[in-house]
Amino acid sequence: MFRTELLDTVRKICTQGKGILAADESTGTIGKRFDAINVENNHENRFAYRDLLFRTDGLNEHISGVITFEETLLDEKDGVRLIQPLLDNDIVVGIKVDKGVKPLYHYDETVTQGMDDLDVRCKQYYEAGARFAKWRAVLKIDVDKHLPSDISIHENASTLARYASICVQNGLVPIVEPEILMDGTHDLQTSHDISVRVLTHVYAELHRHNVDIECTLLKPNMVRQGVSCTDEIDWKKVGYSTVHAFQQSVPVSMPGVVFLSGGMSETDASVALNEINRYDSLKPWRLTFSYGRALQSSVISAWEGKSENIEKAQTTLLQLAKNNGLASQGLFEGNTTGGKSLHEKNYVY
Repeated sequence: MFRTELLDTVRKICTQGKGILAADESTGTIGKRFDAINVENNHENRFAYRDLLFRTDGLNEHISGVITFEETLLDEKDGVRLIQPLLDNDIVVGIKVDKGVKPLYHYDETVTQGMDDLDVRCKQYYEAGARFAKWRAVLKIDVDKHLPSDISIHENASTLARYASICVQNGLVPIVEPEILMDGTHDLQTSHDISVRVLTHVYAELHRHNVDIECTLLKPNMVRQGVSCTDEIDWKKVGYSTVHAFQQSVPVSMPGVVFLSGGMSETDASVALNEINRYDSLKPWRLTFSYGRALQSSVISAWEGKSENIEKAQTTLLQLAKNNGLASQGLFEGNTTGGKSLHEKNYVY
């Protein structure tokens, strides 16, 4: 029923030189960001911060979609919706629909919750203007504990497939996000092999649930060694390993990959995306970004909760978006070293 519209949404998001701004932090998570700049986590400040993001002049030159939190999607002030500047600038609005992770008992692993009323909420979000959705599954690598376990891979793949099926039936393009955390000491080859294993299972489940793959997007981790691995990072090898892993596991009919930054620094996230796109090989998918921390960390620091800093914060956001828009084409030539790591162990949002 929605296929034509879903394909149009996919095409907009996958526009050359553009990517996604993930502004879908929960109330608790954005509170942690505000703590770092001594700003109170209240509705007024959350509205002000997201309003400055969405009203950034020229944002639509590099950003094709924005993922929101439910409060943000439905919020308004003086009769004007918070998301209106996005709609006015033809930026596609998305919505985080999962409700966080719960433990898989007897395993040091998790599965994502939020399925019970997902169909009802998808209808509500569609009516509110959302046209795509995101659901995050979390997996971890621990070689000594033989993780991820078969049960973790199966449960998260199955849940992602059910979520995707429900979204497609309700007019929302599902972004399928099986995030393998970069926590750990594992090397690049281990990350590659486990990424292939996880993605293979995810697409097997999507097919088993009769999900129209052309109406979906993939939001994976980049294939890189664990953050505690002592090997020096070679970003060219990260690019090769990432593309090679996808060639082994991701259908060519899947239109676009919107990478998560996973806690890498703003600079590293741009450099890694650039090397993935520069790697000369068969790449039938659009390879771009869906960054949260790697697009917002410096923005929040520049803002400091002060109205007089809005223009400075917006200039920062625009530059970061431009960097990643270039990186999504293999054209990023900016600073390629340094940058503060944004990694958080066992990251939740």
